[in-house]
Amino acid sequence: MKIVQFIVILFATLSLQAQGSISGNFSPPKEFKWLIAYELTPSGENYVIDTAVKNGSFTLEIPKTAQAGMYRLVYAVPQDEFYIDVIYDKKEHVKFNFSLEEGLTIINSNENKWFDEYFAKITAAQDRLMEFYETGNNAEQEYNNLVKEIREIQKSYEEHYVETIAHQFIKSNRTYLPADYESLDEFLKHRKEHHFDFLDLQNPILQSSNFLTDRLSNYVFSAIPPDIKSQEQLAKEVNKNVSTVADIIKDTPKGFQIKTLHQLWKIASVNNMATAEDYIFNNHLKKLAVNNGNQKMVDEIETSSRLRIGALSPEITWEVDGEKNALSTMEEAENYLLIFWSSTCSHCLSELPALHKELSKFKNIKVLAIGLEDDKTNWKKVSAELPDFNHAIALGKWDSDYAHTFNIQSTPTYFILDREKRFVANPETNREVVEFLED
Repeated sequence: MKIVQFIVILFATLSLQAQGSISGNFSPPKEFKWLIAYELTPSGENYVIDTAVKNGSFTLEIPKTAQAGMYRLVYAVPQDEFYIDVIYDKKEHVKFNFSLEEGLTIINSNENKWFDEYFAKITAAQDRLMEFYETGNNAEQEYNNLVKEIREIQKSYEEHYVETIAHQFIKSNRTYLPADYESLDEFLKHRKEHHFDFLDLQNPILQSSNFLTDRLSNYVFSAIPPDIKSQEQLAKEVNKNVSTVADIIKDTPKGFQIKTLHQLWKIASVNNMATAEDYIFNNHLKKLAVNNGNQKMVDEIETSSRLRIGALSPEITWEVDGEKNALSTMEEAENYLLIFWSSTCSHCLSELPALHKELSKFKNIKVLAIGLEDDKTNWKKVSAELPDFNHAIALGKWDSDYAHTFNIQSTPTYFILDREKRFVANPETNREVVEFLED
């Protein structure tokens, strides 16, 4: 037995669990101050350790109790945008360089090098196949060479990196490849039919990473017939794909199901696909989240849906001299402006008088200012100085019903509605309000 092998075996017998580290350098150094490491799990993430980033450098000594798998290194907020995911196998000392301009470069870690290298090569080869279709090329020999290249890359990495964490991703990333030339329509049809053939949906490490959620999201939003001609048809196909995915993952851990469906909901939301948002939430996600004790997620989604662009504004009522008024019955206008403010808010006292003056040049807008107040005394005095606004009051301030309904986090907050009283904009400042109305 070689000496090196003997030392490794001896060390294993003296320690119940191996321990490694994750270290690296960030550029530019001044942009990075702190780093937090999380172990990714099928349902989310668990905090592991954190450290300061000094002059762009850091070292995380991972605890011996930590498990092998995918780790997320968060370097800024919001945490779901500014992070780096790496494989940690409890044996390697992972080291990398990360630049805001050039991205991630693995310095030391075979696992992560193989992972990155494989996905770079296979993605490039798959892109070349799609470019073949997009250019209208029908040269069968060239087509067969492209398919052969993808097949050989896949085979090579599957054979060479067995018994590694990276191999679990590589094997599960197989995709449909035709035996002979196929038209684009045929290829897309068959690729959709075989999308789930190789996915190991029960693998906890794959469930913990973005890999499975990305593949499932790709199916929902990309596996669409090429002859779609309307938004209604698109919504119908997306909803069908959502139901397929929900059925495919029904036997996986509840936390993974929620994570996947929430990812689908977020993609639909970012792309203003309201029909898909509501379908995902009402038919699949809401019940799972409630039963799993994730009421916070449910509340956040319901708030987002209630206030999204295109949604009808919730009702607001108020009294003037004993007469009841309501947003829904306000005099017709081209636009309506809702302002949530407070008579004790210095920004409000600065912005609202200026806005009151500027809005006088717009003839077809109605303004409803809702004061979030502890009492009526100061509100009456200040609101009287803004006579062109309609004024409502929400006693209880941040705990008032309107503050919760409209998710008011700061004052002033602005919403612009169209003539049907549907949300069309959520300007951050009085200047942005005016700019929107001027366009």
